[in-house]
Amino acid sequence: MIDSTQPNLDCCECNVIHQETVDVVRTHMPDEEDIYEVADLFKAFGDSTRARIICALSIAELCVCDLSALLDMSQSAVSHQLRTLKQARIVRNRRNGKSVYYSLDDEHIKALFRMAIEHVTEEDHK
Repeated sequence: MIDSTQPNLDCCECNVIHQETVDVVRTHMPDEEDIYEVADLFKAFGDSTRARIICALSIAELCVCDLSALLDMSQSAVSHQLRTLKQARIVRNRRNGKSVYYSLDDEHIKALFRMAIEHVTEEDHK
């Protein structure tokens, strides 16, 4: 039960707009479309199977067979997740004979994943 006699620490107790700050922030905000793309990017990161694939590909380029063995999943299940990651521009692929190899799309993705891992494994966070 919520105690209505205690102040809500998550909300302001007054209704004052700091207009100068709001105006400065508004001028630095990206376009709405870019924000939606960022949200979609993080949504793609937001599945543990896809996160495992991203982690593996941050270490080495792997083919679907390798990922399937590594993650103990069927090739079709891995391929399904890879399609989602490719649509989100997180991974790219290349064909070499009968094999299709996947890697992270660019260094930004690798850096995002590395920072996320560092964030959740920080000693102060635990």
